[in-house]
Amino acid sequence: MDLNWNDMRVFLAVARSESLSGAGRVLQVDPATVGRRIGRLEETFGTPLFAKSPQGYALTDAGQRLQTHAERAEQAMQGAQDALTGTTATLAGQIRIGAPDGVANFLLPQVCAAIGADNPELDIQIVALPRVFNLSRREADMAVTVSPPTAGRLTVQKITEYHLHLAAAERYLSQAPAIANRADLKDHRIIGYIPDMIFDKELDYLSELGVPRVPLASNSVSVQLNAIRQGAGVGIVHDFSLPAAPGVARILTDQISLTRSFYLVRHADDRRLDRLNRFATALIAGLRQEVARLEALA
Repeated sequence: MDLNWNDMRVFLAVARSESLSGAGRVLQVDPATVGRRIGRLEETFGTPLFAKSPQGYALTDAGQRLQTHAERAEQAMQGAQDALTGTTATLAGQIRIGAPDGVANFLLPQVCAAIGADNPELDIQIVALPRVFNLSRREADMAVTVSPPTAGRLTVQKITEYHLHLAAAERYLSQAPAIANRADLKDHRIIGYIPDMIFDKELDYLSELGVPRVPLASNSVSVQLNAIRQGAGVGIVHDFSLPAAPGVARILTDQISLTRSFYLVRHADDRRLDRLNRFATALIAGLRQEVARLEALA
């Protein structure tokens, strides 16, 4: 049976994207070429690796068994590259980080810029999405999360704690009814998450405060902060985002103060990869320093 690593790359791309077009974008080849490669691979094995339907390509039992071995081969190839590159060399290649948009907007740009400056051959991709990333499908090489996952073959490392407070634009506060305690919030327009789009219980800040209704909502914390900056109402903000929002002030800090944590999540097999280990170490150190720096300015 004649197999090569390129066959496995095509197979894994289809398995993770569940479509020929998605795999083609990842591999930068025509979807028809991807389809032909998969057809030849199935012919080689003498069994279907995917169940095809209008909804996409789903792995068969045989495909699931092959995926395990293909991912081991992927790790071995990356490990070989790391070994040849050497541990003293600067980082190179591509690394993709998934993160909630608050981290992606207010922390990762400057942290990754510093890492990139030290590693000019490294391409860093930041994927900002308000949801949990599927590392098993290789949507990202690693992800920053607000709670540690409890399932899957993953490694989890706590990065740092961060703080959130109620805030509003100073011009809004100068014109709106006074806010002396939580009860006064009933007289104000509340800004927060769309309730049925909260993807992690740690983000359900307003329920924790007993707020029953969110008149102005978004699934993006950046949109929420911009609404607050425009004087649209009152909402919970990350302290580390406040230096980027001049004119927004924290309120009721002696009564409302939330503490959360960030975690770095990686696929368990990646712990053997020196390149990703070194990047993760730099990323964690940078995020810790940047959270501390920005919160001191809030």
